[in-house]
Amino acid sequence: MPEPLPPRLAVRAIILSGDRLLLVNAWPGGQSDLWCAPGGGVDRGASLPENLAREVWEECGLTVRVGAPCLVNEYADPERDFHQVEVFFRCEVVAGELRDDWQDPEAVVDTRRWVTREEAAGLRFKPDSLFETAFGAGPGYDPMEPLAR
Repeated sequence: MPEPLPPRLAVRAIILSGDRLLLVNAWPGGQSDLWCAPGGGVDRGASLPENLAREVWEECGLTVRVGAPCLVNEYADPERDFHQVEVFFRCEVVAGELRDDWQDPEAVVDTRRWVTREEAAGLRFKPDSLFETAFGAGPGYDPMEPLAR
């Protein structure tokens, strides 16, 4: 039996504009209706904030200042031997604006939008505590849950 894979480390950005939170759909071509905060896997040799600033630029075309961590989330898919730990940071946009024609160089995110709490009630997003964390004080921990697709 093969050795289980170690958990994957990822970073995600909590970016607010007034009463709206920035969300992305990281399922290219509409494979899923699941939304999440922008971010992704961590590359070795760069800090968590450096990784997050790169991911937000790639996915959204925004330059951000990375602030304090506010949430740790983890999820797993035992069928694929996948376990991810995500560290969410509060971020502030310092340059750029959200554009419909932005192209993610990795072609993962093709849809991004600002969402109010009221609009979020009609969306499927993860983690479940995302909006509570974004508009609350944090920091928080969202216990491990099964992977949503």
